[in-house]
Amino acid sequence: MKIVSTSAFLLITTFLIAQTDQKIYDIIDNVSANRIEKDIKTLAGFGTRHTLSDTVSQTRGIGAARRWIKSEFDKISAACNDCLEVFYQKDLVKKGANQRIVKDVWVVNVVAIQRGTKYPNRFIIMSGDIDSRISDPTNYTDDAPGANDNASGMAGAIEAARVLSKYQFESSIIYVGLSGEEQGLFGGKGLAKYAKEKNWEIVGIMNNDMIGNIKGVDGIIDNRTFRIFSEPVPPTETEKERRSRRFYGGEVDGISRQLARYIHKNVKTYMPEMNPMLVYRLDRFGRGGHHRPFNDAGFAGIRIMEAHENYTQQHQDIREENGIKYGDVVEHVNFDYAAKLTAVNAINLASIAWAPPAVKEPEIGGIVEPSVKFRWKKIDDPNIKGYKIYWRDTTSPTWDHSRFVGDVDNFVLKGIVIDNYLFGISTVGKNGFESPVTFPPKNFR
Repeated sequence: MKIVSTSAFLLITTFLIAQTDQKIYDIIDNVSANRIEKDIKTLAGFGTRHTLSDTVSQTRGIGAARRWIKSEFDKISAACNDCLEVFYQKDLVKKGANQRIVKDVWVVNVVAIQRGTKYPNRFIIMSGDIDSRISDPTNYTDDAPGANDNASGMAGAIEAARVLSKYQFESSIIYVGLSGEEQGLFGGKGLAKYAKEKNWEIVGIMNNDMIGNIKGVDGIIDNRTFRIFSEPVPPTETEKERRSRRFYGGEVDGISRQLARYIHKNVKTYMPEMNPMLVYRLDRFGRGGHHRPFNDAGFAGIRIMEAHENYTQQHQDIREENGIKYGDVVEHVNFDYAAKLTAVNAINLASIAWAPPAVKEPEIGGIVEPSVKFRWKKIDDPNIKGYKIYWRDTTSPTWDHSRFVGDVDNFVLKGIVIDNYLFGISTVGKNGFESPVTFPPKNFR
């Protein structure tokens, strides 16, 4: 195979690929804090949404909540000529599965799929949690409004569906309410298993868990900063892949980390008023969220959430002690902030769903050479403009340098020593949207 030199692409690299798209700004503008407020109040109004709570009542408990969520997805679908496939996905969890499952329970997720026009089996997912809890995780009768944890994330998923259902995308988007999170991440486990059975190609899941609080327990008030948690490498990697990382790098370049970087870059481009924090950790210290079951299954997944938590308003009985109001109630939620983080999700769902698939089988070489060589398998799609090579210092958290190299299957990046940087490749569509970066796992001489 002939390696294409840098000089052959001087004209291509000066070609201006669109850096912004008006549709993304329109999506941001169309996210409504008022609608999110209304939805959070409705969800909190079911009294409790504990996974083991009442499923018969029309006004109280998780059964009423999930039926309402489904009805909202159905309304959205009706408004876009049935563009959503709305259904329940459920699994029976038996008493004793862990200490929090004190009786048999059906863990029921509410799923809404917006099918892509070109890649209907390729999915990007936004999730919120339906369920709530108070101090005792087995108390499924007392009030647990769960306004921020996690009516905020669930309302965000519904609002994203309202906004994005007005558009068509090449890949599919899933908006989902997951249940059983507080009892052991059972809803995520069930949907990840379902995805495997259906052979879904999942680009990633953006798990939203608490996106409405701006006042931390430490007293800091911040309505701009949010966190993106991501694990470094998949837990499903092989021993061969682990050994390769020792010699070639990639300890912080797994698929979830690339999804996190993609979101960070997109937010910096389209929402510069926001301050996304890349947190190099699967989740908060010793805690968990509903992206983890997808990570466990080998899928990319990240958690989006507020930067400053208030522990007096999480998993607490509603009460007042020593002048402190405990409990996860509506009055503590900042709806404008929840709308901002919903927009963060919406623009990344859209960008990935409009982008071509990620590059296939990338390889890298350049040992003891003053240049870096790349080769990859081209994607058969006439709407692909070409490919972009990224690189960064080995200590940098973000992709800081890039070069568009055209519609080729190989390239030599001259003047760059492979030892000093980390590299990746993305696919660029003719519409200007890019796939997440793929880190080359294979090496050649």
